[in-house]
Parts: sequence; C-alpha cells; structure tokens
Amino acid sequence: MCRPQMDLTLTLLALLTGVLAGGLFSFLQIPIPAPPELPGLMGIVGIYLGYKIVRWSGIGFDLLRALGVQ
Repeated sequence: MCRPQMDLTLTLLALLTGVLAGGLFSFLQIPIPAPPELPGLMGIVGIYLGYKIVRWSGIGFDLLRALGVQ
C-alpha cells in the first residue's frame, strides 16, 4: 500500500505532466487528446468513480481469466 505522501507526490507529478503536455499541445496548435468541454471531463470522472465504486463494493467478474488470457 502506498503512503499518503507518495500518493500526493504522484498526483502532483501527474498534474505537472498534464499541464506541460497541455501547454505543448496548445503551443503547437494541435487539438488536445481529451474532451475540451466540461461534460466530457465529467464523463471521465464518472468512469473513474464507477470503477472505484465497483472495486470498493467487492463485486466483479474477471473477464481475462474467463477468456483464458490470465
């Protein structure tokens, strides 16, 4: 399990990386590979929250194992 300080460090590094990548995309005048509007961003947040809720609840189905991949 990660320590809270490590989680914060990784989160801040991820944010910094995103800001630098977004700045580069803007500087080069190319579209960002993410939804540029709030509804699209909220969809991504919703996917993440749904994933976390199912993991927290302890339910799930191992599709890769069922397909014989793992």
